[in-house]
Amino acid sequence: MPDADRPQELPARLLTDPEMIDACRVRDFSRVFRLVKIKAGIYPSMIARRCDLTPSRVGEVIAGKRQLQHMDVIERIADGLRIPGDMLGLARRQWETPQALVVAERALPQLPEPEQQATTSLPGPDVDSILALATRTSLSTATLEAFRSSIEDYWRRDNQHGGEALRPAIVGQLRYVVGLLKEHRPPSIQNGLYGIAAELARLTGWTYFDARQYSQARAYFTEALQLAKEIDDRQFMANVLACMSLQGTYQDKPADSLALVTAAQDQARSALDTTPRVLSMLSMREAFAHATLGNRDATHQAIGEAHSHFEQIRQSDPDPSWVAYFDEPKLIVDTGIAHGRLGEASTAEPLIADALRREDRSNQRGRAFHAFWLARTQLDQGKLDQACHTATQALESASTVASERVTGHLREFYDQLAPHRQEPVALAFEARLRELLPLVSGPLRP
Repeated sequence: MPDADRPQELPARLLTDPEMIDACRVRDFSRVFRLVKIKAGIYPSMIARRCDLTPSRVGEVIAGKRQLQHMDVIERIADGLRIPGDMLGLARRQWETPQALVVAERALPQLPEPEQQATTSLPGPDVDSILALATRTSLSTATLEAFRSSIEDYWRRDNQHGGEALRPAIVGQLRYVVGLLKEHRPPSIQNGLYGIAAELARLTGWTYFDARQYSQARAYFTEALQLAKEIDDRQFMANVLACMSLQGTYQDKPADSLALVTAAQDQARSALDTTPRVLSMLSMREAFAHATLGNRDATHQAIGEAHSHFEQIRQSDPDPSWVAYFDEPKLIVDTGIAHGRLGEASTAEPLIADALRREDRSNQRGRAFHAFWLARTQLDQGKLDQACHTATQALESASTVASERVTGHLREFYDQLAPHRQEPVALAFEARLRELLPLVSGPLRP
């Protein structure tokens, strides 16, 4: 069938076929592609074009020689073949939402009918509802500060438990603030609203990134960039680009990661108010990109620049609130991780261990990441008992956080254990893993 005549949607009989439903549920794309070919007439070359894959890769998947596990690839398949997101365990895809609803989402709230006024004007028990009621009557600098405080609280809870459960509230507040931007207000208030909207968009992108839903994350990061550009907040634009750079390392796109962090540094240097702490954080992100590329000398140079900038920090510096997390323990642990990415395990281990002893214990996700990194560097040096002990401790933090990135680090360590899987300490770790994280450990490879 000619490409121009291909169906835009899969036949309803295929989407309701029990075999297709089961194949999507377990993400068995070998079966999915075969069913799409047989029952929808979409051949492998067409699947490749629609999903931005190479024909040879599609052929290997159909033959059972390759599995597709990266979230961005799964999202491309859902969008290219028009498979509803819930069938593949994804969020609702943008094309699934009728256009009328998309427009309504950004529209200002409609006034309720007179008989409903008394009921709907009452705030709910949550802070967001109270803030929404307050901003309905007036906007002041105090209201902006209330918004900023709620954002700080979102970040705190995201660090403790992950952002999946928070996302609906964050997106709701983002759309409300974007709606407020359509009204004419004094420049100081309007600029403040743009900054708040940009931070809410970045936070939303971050929650999708943490869930490894990379396409959605990129869309919200782009929105954050556009909002920050409206007020020429170059430091914040640099911060968003740095987030996108970090995402590039997770997507195994190190060249993109380096290009994005270079753009971030250009933005930061062009701003008159960029602080040494921001420059230090950006240099460390550059080190991550170079380490992922295997550029040893460039990684070491970027690490040196990060430490040099950090040494210039003064208490009086007007640091943005979003960079406050980048303290000395964070600098040290990131230095260790950069060395770990280069395979320099003996250098990385003491740095990560020292930072773990000193960092904030309420940041459960960060502690889980760093502990798994420590375990990996210990295992790289043949310290099996120590590595399994460290990883077992990390499970305590990991079990309290809903984060696909944490799960990814756990799986990488588990895969690294493969040659030692029958050792008593490895068996004990796996038993504890299955006890604390049964939903994660179920599909782990034996």
